[in-house]
Amino acid sequence: MTRTRELLNLPNILTLSRIVAVPAVVLLLLFESRENCFWAAVVFTAASVTDWLDGYLARRWGIVTILGKFLDPLADKLIVMAALIMLIPLDRVPAWAVFVILARELIVSGIRSIASSEGIVIAASNLGKYKTIFQMIAIVGLLLHYRYYWFFGVEANFLYPSMHNAGIFIFYISLVLTIWSGLDYFFKFFRIFVR
Repeated sequence: MTRTRELLNLPNILTLSRIVAVPAVVLLLLFESRENCFWAAVVFTAASVTDWLDGYLARRWGIVTILGKFLDPLADKLIVMAALIMLIPLDRVPAWAVFVILARELIVSGIRSIASSEGIVIAASNLGKYKTIFQMIAIVGLLLHYRYYWFFGVEANFLYPSMHNAGIFIFYISLVLTIWSGLDYFFKFFRIFVR
């Protein structure tokens, strides 16, 4: 396999599409409206689906690359953090919670870099995967934000829940998982280096 073919395989292209989606989500939220928030949610959802699909295809086709291993978590962090940061001025998420998530990502990246420099791989736990899933679901709800009619515009309060309320509930679950998975990484690191 040539270097170009290795770089431009479908899983890597899907990962790159997730990075390309970041400015689209940011631009849509810069000009916030019900319609723009809906389309931001559509773009974010499509990007989130590629997170699962690129990994699945890479494993199934046996084309896991070093570039893919680097880009995949980077793309996840970029799309999630971009959406969360853009939601702060719209008053949909508390800034302190976004800071906690960002701090966790920086600390875990630092821990993994230190471990890697010593030739040690700290395996990702399922907690981290669940954290990402809950974050992405929460962000979709927070992007949609408004109440939506479900039955052809028929007004029935019990039929159109607030997407914001659903999103913020799941967001706080993801925040607990974020802190828990961050502590899990820290304790794994501590056990490896202090023995």
